[in-house]
Amino acid sequence: MATIRELKCALRESLESRGVLGQLKAQIRAEVFNALDDQSEPRPALSHDNLLINELVRDYLEFNKYRYTASVLTAESGQPEVPLDRQFMANELKVVEDPSSRSVPLLYGLLSHFLNSSGDSGGKLFLRSSAPATMTRDPNTLPVPES
Repeated sequence: MATIRELKCALRESLESRGVLGQLKAQIRAEVFNALDDQSEPRPALSHDNLLINELVRDYLEFNKYRYTASVLTAESGQPEVPLDRQFMANELKVVEDPSSRSVPLLYGLLSHFLNSSGDSGGKLFLRSSAPATMTRDPNTLPVPES
């Protein structure tokens, strides 16, 4: 007769081989987050830039089947439950897609563009912040971990 340890090991192997164990762990994490999330603490307003960034990330997460991670992102960020229209996102980001690019998240196309373009400044792109002044950090200080 099998021992408890052997049964646990067999169950774990079975769940892992079917890809269920990772999903269960992610679902438990999401449910724990939801239970601990303090709804009484107001979240900062979702800026237009953050709305677009969150949507790019959500699209990537859902494409890769990280659904529970996407659900935590949506809950924690205040992102609308209904995903933004892809054509709206493309218009906001000023990108034009070819038919083949529509089968993958916009984030992949953006990454591909930057990895494959040489630019006019020696292959480097000058980035500037579009974050509100309240979100910028003093470059002379280290971020303080939240407690």
